[in-house]
Amino acid sequence: MTTHFITTEVKFHDSPALLSQVIEAELRLSGEPLRWAITALDLQRQTATVEAVVTLDD
Repeated sequence: MTTHFITTEVKFHDSPALLSQVIEAELRLSGEPLRWAITALDLQRQTATVEAVVTLDD
């Protein structure tokens, strides 16, 4: 098992619960999320920058 630090952008959603689900789904494309945080917001583009640590099975 290896860990990786990744950064991705996701679109805003009306519901905070929905945003959380969208973030987790996006992160699962890169591995199993261990932790993540929204680190920046772009209000003009309506996106959130997310930094995460994910694991991958070798």
